[in-house]
Parts: sequence; C-alpha cells; structure tokens
Amino acid sequence: MLFVRIVALILGLLAIAMGLLWVGQGTGVVMWPAESFMLADRTWAIRGAILAAVGCIVVWLARRGNGKS
Repeated sequence: MLFVRIVALILGLLAIAMGLLWVGQGTGVVMWPAESFMLADRTWAIRGAILAAVGCIVVWLARRGNGKS
C-alpha cells in the first residue's frame, strides 16, 4: 500500500505543477514556449486551476493515509 501512496503523491505533485504552468500560460504570465497555443487563453487558466485543485486533493489523500504505515 505504501507504493500506491508514493505513486499517488508523485502524480499529485506533477498535476499541481502542470496545472500551475497552465494557469501561468493561460493568464499570459508565463510566455513559454513562444509558439504555444495556450498563451493568453483564459480557457487554459481555468483548466489549469482545476488540474491543480485535483492534484491538491490527490496529495492530501495520499498524505492522509488510513492511519497505518
């Protein structure tokens, strides 16, 4: 069960990082890469916020555990 918790934690952290990147690109704060279709498009900012929120929930659930190690 520890393996599943570690994998969930890693996936959750990656989802948070990717979601924050999407938010940055969607709001125009992060203009990288220059040829990206996501730049300054609010749709991607919303999708990124949702992905980051889901990542936070996954991290919280992975860290919460079931009381046993």
